[in-house]
Amino acid sequence: MKFIVSSSQLLKQLQVLGGVINSNNTLPILDNFLFELANNELQISSSDLETTMTSVIEVESTDTGSIAINARLLLDTLKTFPEQPLTFKAESGSTIEIISEQGKYDMAYFSGEEFPKAVELPSPSSTEIPSHILATAISKTIFAAGNDDLRPVMSGVFFQFNSKELTFVATDAHKLVKYTRTDVTADKSAEFIMPKKPLNLLKGILSGSENNVTIEYNDTNAKFTFDNAVLVCRLIDGKYPNYEAVIPKENPNKLTVDRASFLNSVRRVSIFSSKTTHQIRLKMAGTELNISAEDLDYSNKADERLHCDYQGDDMQIGFNSRFLSEMLNNLNANDVLIEMSLPNRAGILTPIDGTDEGEQVTMLVMPVMLNA
Repeated sequence: MKFIVSSSQLLKQLQVLGGVINSNNTLPILDNFLFELANNELQISSSDLETTMTSVIEVESTDTGSIAINARLLLDTLKTFPEQPLTFKAESGSTIEIISEQGKYDMAYFSGEEFPKAVELPSPSSTEIPSHILATAISKTIFAAGNDDLRPVMSGVFFQFNSKELTFVATDAHKLVKYTRTDVTADKSAEFIMPKKPLNLLKGILSGSENNVTIEYNDTNAKFTFDNAVLVCRLIDGKYPNYEAVIPKENPNKLTVDRASFLNSVRRVSIFSSKTTHQIRLKMAGTELNISAEDLDYSNKADERLHCDYQGDDMQIGFNSRFLSEMLNNLNANDVLIEMSLPNRAGILTPIDGTDEGEQVTMLVMPVMLNA
């Protein structure tokens, strides 16, 4: 088995596929990339049993064959080469020879037969979505997903497709993000929960892509096909909580404020907040927003005033500054609207501008109880 390939093209593909491989695998074969050669097409795969990713690159060859090569060793070697053609030659025995302009390198390989096969999806439902829209949907929601092993359904992003819109939701019970696109729809209604790891991989790959992604899914797996790559992953099993029930419908107190100024204030003031609760206090009255925090253990205190547009009763409400700054940082708007009802009910953040047509972002943050 012999093929010639561009070093930089191979490295670019392997760096993407390397994101799938876990640092400590139960099966030693999963520390490897699977190379499957069919004449001038080389298909490379990586897997952690939950997620399998495959991409195809063109090479010079007339051979066929299947081998597994150690991922770390191959990546470390390729990173050191300037752009040049590399010749891979697997002879009988169990070593593959790589020939470069600088010299020769032998590394061990394993039979490709040992590598786990990607899951096939029998008669799946399918939806097509532009790459940049999926990448945006992931980056707008994934930060709000939880990390609690006891509640695995909340550790992923909930995909909700129907003939009117596509909705993506993530929550950890303290904060919630709902991202909706009415300009992209699905033929059939479907709901599934995607794990974080494959979503982070997709976010990185798709952000620069112009093409569409085909999403195929059934009850247990989802398959994403784009450009020259395929990602198949297992879905999180379980029922997603009824998130609509926690979004307050009546919110008479409405605060409009410049997002960048508000974010900077929250970041500055939060330095003085308690290191356990990260609590900051918002006090609204007329056209003035007062942001304050104190850490009683160390007598630290901060107080800032911002100009705002506020409609509603004068009120005070406490929020976790980390959650609030994460949300404000994730929005692209110049101005943000925060709707509230009572100091013990969630606040709803929505961007006033900066969204595309057909794009809706709703962010919800739970309050923290204020100290007297």
